[in-house]
Amino acid sequence: MDTLLVRREDGSVKLLVYRKKSHTDQYFNFSSHHPLNHKLAVIKTLLERCYSIVTEEDDQKNEEHVAKALSKCGYPRWTIDRVKQDIVEKSLKDEAKKVKNTRGNHKGMVVVPYVKGLSEAFARILKSHGIATANRPHRTLRRTAPALMLERQAGSLI
Repeated sequence: MDTLLVRREDGSVKLLVYRKKSHTDQYFNFSSHHPLNHKLAVIKTLLERCYSIVTEEDDQKNEEHVAKALSKCGYPRWTIDRVKQDIVEKSLKDEAKKVKNTRGNHKGMVVVPYVKGLSEAFARILKSHGIATANRPHRTLRRTAPALMLERQAGSLI
C-alpha cells in the first residue's frame, strides 16, 4: 500500500510514496484539542512510511511533501525535527537491543483521561518513576448516548 513503483531505463525498480490525485493532505490541526503525543504520532506515521517505502536516500531527502503538508496544518518546524530525531534515536536503540538483549525498564502503565496541559505534566511525572501513560477521552459517544436517550424519554413524557 502507498507504494509507487518506478521503472528506470536500465530495468531496475525504485519505490516512492504513492498519493492519489485527490489526496487533500488534511491531518490533525496543530491547534486542535488533542494530546501532543497524538499530533507527534501523525508526523511519525508519515515519516516512517517515507523511510520504510522509499528505497533511495536522495528520494527520502526530496520527500519534503510531508513537511509542507504539515506546515499547512499549523505544525511548527520543531515538531518535525523532534520526531525525526526520535526516529533516529529509536533505530539506534533497536540496534543496541539486538546486540544486547535487555528487558524494558517500565514498571507499569496507566490510562488517564486527557485534560489539556494537565495530562502532559502528569505523564512526565509518571515517566520519571518508570510508569508509562496513555490518554483516553473523558467524553465518548458510548457514555453520551445513554444520557441523550434518557433526556429524549423524559422530554416525551412531559
